[in-house]
Formats: sequence, C-alpha cells, structure tokens
Amino acid sequence: MTETRIIDGTRVADALRERIRVHVEAGKAAGHAPPGLAVVLVGADPASQVYVRSKHKRTQECGMASFEHILPAETGEDALLALINDLNRDPAVHGILVQLPLPRHIDSGRIIEAIDPAKDVDGFHPVNAGRLMTGGPALIPCTPLGCLYLLKSVHPRLDGLRAIVVGRSNIVGKPMAQLLLRESATVTMAHSRTRDLAGECRRADIIVAAAGQPELVRGDWIGEGATVIDVGINRLTPPDGGKSRLIGDVAFAEAMGVAGAITPVPGGVGPMTIAMLMRNTLEACCRQTGRSFPDDL
Repeated sequence: MTETRIIDGTRVADALRERIRVHVEAGKAAGHAPPGLAVVLVGADPASQVYVRSKHKRTQECGMASFEHILPAETGEDALLALINDLNRDPAVHGILVQLPLPRHIDSGRIIEAIDPAKDVDGFHPVNAGRLMTGGPALIPCTPLGCLYLLKSVHPRLDGLRAIVVGRSNIVGKPMAQLLLRESATVTMAHSRTRDLAGECRRADIIVAAAGQPELVRGDWIGEGATVIDVGINRLTPPDGGKSRLIGDVAFAEAMGVAGAITPVPGGVGPMTIAMLMRNTLEACCRQTGRSFPDDL
C-alpha cells in the first residue's frame, strides 16, 4: 500500500498570497499605484455572492484596490457592456472579473469578449485562450493555473510524465491540457465519450479530474503512486435532508493508499483559484505599467 500525501491547497495558497502581498506593498512603497481588481456581479445568486465577498476580502488582504459593482438581476446586456467599457478605460483598474453565471437574458460570450484581454484576469477571453495554445504571453484561467502550482509542489518537473485530464470545459479542462503540454507532459484529454476511461486513467502518472461528476474516478482507476488533482466541487445533500457535504470528482477514501499524492475536497484546488486571481491581477498590473513580474510567483 502506498503512503498517500495530502496536497494542502490552503497552505500553498496562503503562502502564495503572502508573497503577492509583499510584492504589492513593495511597489506601493516605491510610489506605484496598487493593482486594482474590479468584480462585477449581476443578480443575487447566493453562491456568486459568497465568491464575490471572498474575492473582495482577499484583494484587500493583498494590499490591492478592490472595486465592486453589484447590479440588479434585470440589468440589460447593453448596460453591462457600457460598464465594462468604462472599466476597460479606467487606469486604476488592472483586472476585470465578471462573475459567472450571468442571468439568462445576457450573452456570457459577448460579455467576456468585451473585456480588454490585458485586463481579463479570468483568462477566458479568446485572445488569451489563443495565446495559451500558441505559447504566447497570456493571462491563464485561475483554476487550471492553480492546479499546475499544486502539481509542481509534488513534481517540480513534469516533462515526460503521462497526464490525463478528465473533462474538456473551456474553463478548466482545455486550458489545463495546454498548461501540461507547455510543461512537456504527454497529455490525454478524456471526456464522456472516452472508451475505457478507467484504463486510460490507470496508465497516467497524473490525473486531473474536472468532469463535474461526484466520485467519478474510483480508487481502482488510479495507478499506484499517481498524483491526483481533484477539481470537482459537488454538494451532496442526504436523502433525509441532513447537512450537505462537499465531495470531489474522485472517490477520495478509495484513492488513499493508492495515489502517491492527492488534493482533498475541500481544501485542495478551491483555495488556489482565488490565489491565482490575485496573481493574475498583479501580473496584469505589471504588464500595463511596464514593470517586471516577480520571478517567485
């Protein structure tokens, strides 16, 4: 039986945010304006409200300027586009994040494309997606970038390792595969129509589970000693209506003793996403102001 290492995403995220704070404070001491992050929320979705409050808190903790725009659910698409245009032109705002999902009457794709790619700290704009694919300078989606940081805490070098990404979303799966390719891993993209998904997983040194299906990846799908990054966040409520709990896309208990290292849910990938948002905001600020981006981030 393998002794499985638990990859503590909370600890890694805390350390990263502290390094970011130090660099931000050093910049301010040198006379530079702080990086500014604008977060736009349309409507009153409870989960989105929690995320926005958390982002606001972390932004301030890192010494950055936080600009919140909370709009009613009935806000029209044109009004939202006008706000984004104003934020694009505001020199105090270096990063723009529009909280998803948006109300159904608003075209999310049109909104994302309206954000200046230089301020697209979510990394969702087609320009940034294209630059990531072609190896150019890009702002990278926060969750896959956080996954890469966690992987590198186990494997400082990924070249030659076999990696499988389970899930092909534009937000996680596809950019994750591109990041792994950039690190010279040998990458398999798997999805709902993959034949013998279990067999494909068993051959991998690295499994990134991002399918959005609770406990899809079973313990006997994992090769001995493989590293498992569980991106899934699934809230399950017992049939008797008791307290709900969060579980991942990996059967965690089954993976223990088989995987060499694994991220827990919660406390694994989740904390890294906001830490990467802070990192992207600082990177966007550095690019826009002609400053060098710190090597230790």
